[in-house]
Amino acid sequence: MDEGMESSGDPIAAEDVLLFVNAAITATGQREFRSDAAAQRLSLDFLHAYTLGNYRDLYAGVLALDINDHNAALMIRRLLETAGEATADQRRSEGRLIAGRLALLPPQRVYGLFGALRRSGVNNRRTRALLRDWLAARPDPALDAVKYRNGLKRALRHAHLALDGELGAFLFAPHSRARYDTPLLEAWRRAHYEQAALYELPYTVAEGFAARHGIPRGVFLERIAPRLTRLETLRLQEAARQHGPAAARAVAADLSRMPLTRLAGYVLSLPAPDRVARREELTGALRTAARRTAGRHRGTWGRVAAVLDDSFSSSGSGVKRRRPLAVALACHYLLEALAGHYTGLWTSGRGDALLAHPVGPTPLGERILDALETAPERLVIVSDGWDNSPPGLAGEVLRVWRTRLDPARRTGVVHLNPVYDAEDFDVRWLSARVPTAGIRDAEDLPALVEIAQFAEGRTGLADLTAYLDARAARLTAAADRRAERSPR
Repeated sequence: MDEGMESSGDPIAAEDVLLFVNAAITATGQREFRSDAAAQRLSLDFLHAYTLGNYRDLYAGVLALDINDHNAALMIRRLLETAGEATADQRRSEGRLIAGRLALLPPQRVYGLFGALRRSGVNNRRTRALLRDWLAARPDPALDAVKYRNGLKRALRHAHLALDGELGAFLFAPHSRARYDTPLLEAWRRAHYEQAALYELPYTVAEGFAARHGIPRGVFLERIAPRLTRLETLRLQEAARQHGPAAARAVAADLSRMPLTRLAGYVLSLPAPDRVARREELTGALRTAARRTAGRHRGTWGRVAAVLDDSFSSSGSGVKRRRPLAVALACHYLLEALAGHYTGLWTSGRGDALLAHPVGPTPLGERILDALETAPERLVIVSDGWDNSPPGLAGEVLRVWRTRLDPARRTGVVHLNPVYDAEDFDVRWLSARVPTAGIRDAEDLPALVEIAQFAEGRTGLADLTAYLDARAARLTAAADRRAERSPR
């Protein structure tokens, strides 16, 4: 390639890949506040096809970033479906990245992915090997057989794998045995006629048996509580309160151990009076989760100011209720933990983060001015980018700040956007002079601030490629360590 053309093409390629990264972090193909599910899926499908077709190596490398599970599964599927278009070296590299990413995906997502590959007729040797190795590394095959029975059966048939012994019998002829030696399989068999046995099963399986036996919901929740996962406990906690104090006590979650963004979403689901009554508990849990997420970076970010969007559009959609606001609330507590000195400003002007709720327009420009007056070393804006009170003020403030007041960039400014804009194939920007990155979970904030440097245009494709390579090396090394520990 001509050297001049290659140089001029680098910024375009880097911009294309970063656009895809933002989509892969934020978009899930579901309805958002300003676009329906069909528009989201159409826009996302185009980006996947375009990036894979033009930048296959970089497309595969994005698997190593903190993208959401929906897009990770889509990427793996597309890479396997188009394996014939890749070179031998690309297939080897992609295979390691895919294996590393599969290990991080929830099992139900992986079983769904292999079901989609089966329907697409993708059944080459590499696909079968990936499925075989992933199944071999599963920590509890009996749990998968009970909890994901249909998905596991389809995967085994698709990969032409056979299971010997009672696990195979359980999957394909479950009532052919009078007894199973594996306790979980035996509990499933007994649960068909013995109520006590269902409490030895995972919640999602036991729930069906409880309905079949006509067990009152409150009794069921109270007795199944020891089998609940952390997230199941969080999700069912409020429902349990409706079935009496015994069920509520049994399904009481240790909120401080919950993931930060999930915890923020739970807090926002509570009525305001409940949040006030439980202020000490909820605030303590959010701060504990934030400190745990900050880890060794706690208190190292100096003076930090944040502009946080709690406008009406932060209510999200029917399928993503209050999701943008939950991300902003979680970022608020995480930035508080990361900062040496922290100032958090909400677009509504309210000062009580715990009582945040979606309301009013989005006066980002005014809040950015307020934040800059605190002379921060870092300014973080968490918003969907629809600056509308007045429109465009935020962009003008940032332009003047960057070009006239702080051309030396003494203050680092980054915009984190939790909402994918299907019409523009990207998350919405406030200003070309300020880097914007998509954000799905507040836990990813430190890494996204790192990625945002590439969006400023001060680094090129070579730097972005090196960053993706380093992340890929970490992902594949972790996969290799898991493979060494897994039973064969």
